Amino acid sequence: MKLYFSEYKSDYSNYIFPYAIWAEPEENETPADIFDRGFLPNKPDLSRFYLCRNIRVQLKDFSPSSENRRVLRKGEGVNARLIAREDFEFTSQWREFCKTYADAKFGQDVMSYERLDKLMQSPIISHVLIFSDTETGQDVGIVFLYLQEPQMAFYYYSFYDLDYFHNNLGMYMMTWTVRFMQEKGVEYIYLGSCYSRGALYKTQFEGVQFFNGLRWSDNIKELKYLIERDSNEVNKHLLENEDFLNSFYPDGLFDN
Repeated sequence: MKLYFSEYKSDYSNYIFPYAIWAEPEENETPADIFDRGFLPNKPDLSRFYLCRNIRVQLKDFSPSSENRRVLRKGEGVNARLIAREDFEFTSQWREFCKTYADAKFGQDVMSYERLDKLMQSPIISHVLIFSDTETGQDVGIVFLYLQEPQMAFYYYSFYDLDYFHNNLGMYMMTWTVRFMQEKGVEYIYLGSCYSRGALYKTQFEGVQFFNGLRWSDNIKELKYLIERDSNEVNKHLLENEDFLNSFYPDGLFDN
């Protein structure tokens, strides 16, 4: 892959000069190769990726916890079917369904109709999962997926009927998808980034890992440390922080 660096705001007083790290796949690489190095898609055509604190589940190590089982029980009566994008009709009803959810959860017009249409025409969505109420037959949720079997799945966006919120439908859809991908023999499912306490729900699965800039780590205490650090004033690079190094890498960065 080709790497290049996009400069962000500097902090000259503390000698902090941040760069966003971008990657472009080369001819012999697939998106799964880029995901495996800690990157997520920056463009929906999969032509550019960005390095981040990415979350994934190594599915060979996944076994439903008591909390996962509780979530799955709460969503009983809702099932899903996987559809290739080319076989899915993004009707005006689906368009309105996704827009209604996005306006309520992300903010008015953060996800515009035009953006939804562009996403549905882009390689970043290879499949959709349609969740339906088995009693009424009503479609109550949809997940936009990128699927490259058997290496990976990427849980990109989910939208659901907010009237089902009491069923914890959003968490049910993610948990159902994690289990489903394991049953399909997929190696990893990627769940997006984690930079806030509110995103820690993505770590509720055995086999979870996050990319820490050095490697994939399964130390959730380390992840929580980084999230807490983000909420405070930062005046030095992480790898200059003796507290971090002593807490998580006492034997050195490359000996763990």
